[in-house]
Amino acid sequence: MTFAGSYLDSDVHFLLKRLPLADFVEVQEKEALIQSGRRHYSEMLSPERLPSARYLALFEQACRLNGERMARDCLRLAQLIAARRAGPVTLVSLARGGTPVGVVLKRLLERVCGREATHYSVSIVRDRGIDANALRHILAQGHAPSSIVFVDGWTGKGVIARELADSIARFNASHGVEIDPGLHVLSDLAGAAAVAASCEDYLIPSSILNATVSGLVSRSVLNEAIGPEDFHGCVLYEDFASEDRSRSFVDMLDALAPAHIETGEPVDARAAARRSRAFLATARHRYGINDVNLIKPGIGEATRVLLRRMPRLLLLRDALDPAVAHLRLLAEEKKVPVAIDPALPYQAVSLIRSASDA
Repeated sequence: MTFAGSYLDSDVHFLLKRLPLADFVEVQEKEALIQSGRRHYSEMLSPERLPSARYLALFEQACRLNGERMARDCLRLAQLIAARRAGPVTLVSLARGGTPVGVVLKRLLERVCGREATHYSVSIVRDRGIDANALRHILAQGHAPSSIVFVDGWTGKGVIARELADSIARFNASHGVEIDPGLHVLSDLAGAAAVAASCEDYLIPSSILNATVSGLVSRSVLNEAIGPEDFHGCVLYEDFASEDRSRSFVDMLDALAPAHIETGEPVDARAAARRSRAFLATARHRYGINDVNLIKPGIGEATRVLLRRMPRLLLLRDALDPAVAHLRLLAEEKKVPVAIDPALPYQAVSLIRSASDA
């Protein structure tokens, strides 16, 4: 029922229903269907393609530049979790951006913090909530509700953090349990997480790649192929195995993490929340955007747009910063216009093109 993708079996249990290679929907058609309201984004997958050699070189550069920082933030987050939870820890990462972080946190909780830890990766879908069948499965394995810790890589606008809070409130009410809905992330740009290692927009290397840094697992799917008792679905890109970086990436972070750091208190996210609200209001006015979902702030979210959506514009604070080199390459390849704004509160922001303008 569970699987580990291309990770070690001890690293993660994916609670996802493996689907056959789907009838993929090309990006332009998918965008039109999403924005018209005819289909929800979770019902469709666009085909993923292996990154070019030039793009992979930028991933390797990102690992050299920020691998140590990400490793330190993983350890900081692991120690903050250990300080706030007694007994065994049940990590529940949000597939798939949270999966590599969850793998590293599990290892560090065990190796550095001396804590027993289990790691599951589950689906959460905007407007649809977290996979309740997956949560029921976790509880059925004997894990205490109080041991559950939700993990993701970063927040963008805070939409998933709010979706998590709402869906866990419903789950708790209907199941008579008290699961903490707080989200734990490396970088909390929206000021929406419960615990974060940072609120800075820095290049988290795993945000650059898709399946080949996430256990060869696709983005999760919730459509007619998913029955009432099923986990949310996914496609496993086994044909990408020769180019997979999933295990080597988490091995690198595990090795780079120091033996101990002084964690102190979690970062104060109030300033990040104010920054997020102010930027979204300004961007909507400046670019004539009615739907806030078409604005994707931060390097991680900007990368996702350029990889799998229809970008309208890429905004960069500093075009020469190495942290955005991969974004400049993607924009060049996809002929996306780039604007430089030194006052941008993030390293990068992508705006999605309205389907009516396509």
